[in-house]
Amino acid sequence: MKRLLALLIVLLITTMLNVNAFAEAPKEQKQDVGSQPTEATVTLAVDKTKLTSGGKLNITGKAPAGKDVYIEVWAEETIRAARLDADPDPKTGKRPYIFYMTDDMPAFYRLIVPEKYKPVLEDAKAKGAKWSVSEVIKNTQAEAVYGYPAKIKIDRYQTTLWASIIGSRGTLLEPMDEKENKRRSMQLLKARFRSVGNVFSSNLKIEADGTFKASVELPANAAPGKYFVVAKVDKDIKSEPIVVENSVSFPSVYLPNAGRTVNVFWPFLLTAAITTFGVLMGAGGGFILNPILVMLGLPHTVVAGTVMPTVLFSQGTGIYNYSKIKFINWKLGVTLGLAMMAGGFIGPKLTELITLEQYKFLFGWILIILAALMFWQTTPKYLEKNKKEQAILKEFKKRAEEAAKKKEEGGK
Repeated sequence: MKRLLALLIVLLITTMLNVNAFAEAPKEQKQDVGSQPTEATVTLAVDKTKLTSGGKLNITGKAPAGKDVYIEVWAEETIRAARLDADPDPKTGKRPYIFYMTDDMPAFYRLIVPEKYKPVLEDAKAKGAKWSVSEVIKNTQAEAVYGYPAKIKIDRYQTTLWASIIGSRGTLLEPMDEKENKRRSMQLLKARFRSVGNVFSSNLKIEADGTFKASVELPANAAPGKYFVVAKVDKDIKSEPIVVENSVSFPSVYLPNAGRTVNVFWPFLLTAAITTFGVLMGAGGGFILNPILVMLGLPHTVVAGTVMPTVLFSQGTGIYNYSKIKFINWKLGVTLGLAMMAGGFIGPKLTELITLEQYKFLFGWILIILAALMFWQTTPKYLEKNKKEQAILKEFKKRAEEAAKKKEEGGK
């Protein structure tokens, strides 16, 4: 009887303990769930998702309070960017001669930073051509949010001084690691977009509760297609991308290798006028059209390549008319043409390796020298010395006209 009573007591105590444990379990579970921190998120909205020939895009959203927010905007369309690293090494003094190139650079890119970093952008602008993308990103605390360009595929080639002169890309090197690829992407970003304002903006206003607003202006010559907008606090805390469509219509035409659109109406009229005077001087007019197109904002590489085939049209009709009045010396023309073949091979590749500033410098001096020579040939002293040459030219023209007249009479 005692044993049975003891067993009942043990069972009763055990049951009471289990009931208490069962009753307290939900409280402990609830307490654990409540202690977990809520996940930080970023919301984002734009005032429109359709644009025509660019326009202003207003951006709003909310991020965790007390955090800096950054906004990346980039185009789906891609273009080429290239840079020749020939700067002397600070330690050894040697020039590396490594050529970096990508075909994945977005046609438009903008990193919008908080407005408190406006002085950083102003300092960069004050440095002129010596400003640095990496320095701006570092000083605006944007290392973690610099995203899309850092992931583009970049090829690099080991070249030499002589190879760079003749325009050779050299030997393809091994791919770079993620860190080096990111660093080089910043250099290519500057090489392509050149100015601080084409890469960065500081009109992002952030309130104490984390709400923010900003705007970005897509230029009228912006590429058509999709544009992506993302707000970031760091590489992990960011919004979902918003897609904005930009459309263009004729007479605006998109130039894929330039990454921009052009209204073809005015270039057509301009080229017609330039060609008239260019052929008058024995040229195709490209030497006049070239600097004008560069001033309109087209990349110098695209301008040089585009103007080259257009000269065929003016040269073709010019050759035909000059041959009719017998002003062509074919022996001299063919000799000069062979030399131009060599220059035509080197020129396009060399254009890819030099910067816009170098291109403008070389082209400007060539035009100045040509202008000085032509001006010198109009001075009275020069004309006095060349009266005999003028008489010969006059006689040659007279004979050409007589020969053309006889040929015309003979045909009748």
